[in-house]
Amino acid sequence: MSATIIDGKAFAAEVRAKVATHVAKLAEQGIKPGLAVVIVGDDPASQVYVRSKGKQTVEAGMESFEHKLPADTAEADLLALVDRLNKDPAVNGILVQLPLPEHLNEDLVINAIDPAKDVDGFHISNVGLLATGQKAMVPCTPLGCLMLLRDHFGSLSGKTAVVVGRSNIVGKPMAQLLLRDSCTVTIAHSRTKDIEDVVRGADIVIAAVGRAEMVTGEWLKPGAVVIDVGINRLPPVEEGAKGRLVGDVDFASASAVAGAITPVPGGVGPMTIACLLANTLTATCRANGLDEPEGLTA
Repeated sequence: MSATIIDGKAFAAEVRAKVATHVAKLAEQGIKPGLAVVIVGDDPASQVYVRSKGKQTVEAGMESFEHKLPADTAEADLLALVDRLNKDPAVNGILVQLPLPEHLNEDLVINAIDPAKDVDGFHISNVGLLATGQKAMVPCTPLGCLMLLRDHFGSLSGKTAVVVGRSNIVGKPMAQLLLRDSCTVTIAHSRTKDIEDVVRGADIVIAAVGRAEMVTGEWLKPGAVVIDVGINRLPPVEEGAKGRLVGDVDFASASAVAGAITPVPGGVGPMTIACLLANTLTATCRANGLDEPEGLTA
């Protein structure tokens, strides 16, 4: 068996195109969605990610507001900026790039964002709404995984799913989304006994544990669909070279057993920014009392 490759890059391009079409229709009504991204410090990976977000926001026809703050920014000043963005009618979505410098309380900052503008879906109100099956802003990476799964299967009802990883950003919200689509869900983690046997019973495996190539083909049921959220850089094989990027799944062995699998890179990664744009569009529609865009929400 050779697994079908789930092309997240191509699917993300389709999502961005749908977003741009909806944004153009909003423009005819005099509405222009605005996304504000706040970055504190000069972490190189975060800088690259923020530039990509800004570029794709503008390409989708949205307004992009970038706020770059020094690493020693006081917590009170960051909270004051969030408060201004909450009150700004031109801003429909607010994203504070994580991680923040150690002297800043991430939970405090995230929960200062207006839940209606929390396009990352991290605010405690959105977490609670998602957990209780109500209308919420959904974290971008799990939303992207859900879109890929729905596209592959059509209906997820009755499928057995294992989420490997229990983070607040991916693992827990992913499990909630799968439950909402009537999957039978197990969350596995570092303390799970006989984890290989647990994973082997799943029709759907979501790997989001942050350990390079942890899930191997031996863990999988033949024909399982594997969504690899992880992104890890292996040590370089020679001095001066960059290490290879891999996921949490050993792609070579898994693709020989799985029915379908996302690659790393080019799988889940591109979906995250696409879903950020989709969430910003959704927040804009809700703020203006308009119907939410079909196919771009959970």
